[in-house]
Amino acid sequence: MAYIQCGRNVLRQIIKDTSLRTSDPMIHPFLFNAQGVRYRKLEVILTTSIEKLGKAGETVKVAPGYFRNHLMPKLLAVPNIEKYAYLIREQRKIYQPEEVETVTVVPQTKEDKMKEFQMAAKRLDNARLSLRRLIKVDNDLRSPVTKDELVEEVARQLFVTIQPENLHLPSPLTTLGEYEVPLRLPRAIPLPVGKLNWTLKVKIRRK
Repeated sequence: MAYIQCGRNVLRQIIKDTSLRTSDPMIHPFLFNAQGVRYRKLEVILTTSIEKLGKAGETVKVAPGYFRNHLMPKLLAVPNIEKYAYLIREQRKIYQPEEVETVTVVPQTKEDKMKEFQMAAKRLDNARLSLRRLIKVDNDLRSPVTKDELVEEVARQLFVTIQPENLHLPSPLTTLGEYEVPLRLPRAIPLPVGKLNWTLKVKIRRK
């Protein structure tokens, strides 16, 4: 009992001693270090996902009392040492294999394909393809515009893929000017009211 009383007297003397205390008597380095032991946290590995704390397999810091009284008895966490870390990794490999992302391709129906064809046909019909060419004499082109070149320009300028057989162009275009090239598209694509066929507008200008 005398030792306890002596210890209390020493603490009182430290607090009262102006040569040892700082501006705040309760923030003395000796007392601060003692409090640090009390509030030091432990690193643990969670075995189960816990709300507001972390997911299974993560390393978190918790108070010693919380780990000793709640996490450890229920096996919700283990100390962060190599032995337990290895066991947790092996357990996750067995019971929680890596998820493989699967992509499900939904096949297109006939209605979906027909809508795409109709949108492409409207874009071709409403747009104007523009090309530049060098000329020789009397607006004659040095190099005529062929079907294959029109197909490439449609893909580059209008972002629509067509085939050469979709264009009705008996002979290449050899002079400057504006043209309407008929399109050979499936008959199932409905035409706008008052229109007899789909056409592609092409304008060839001097380079």
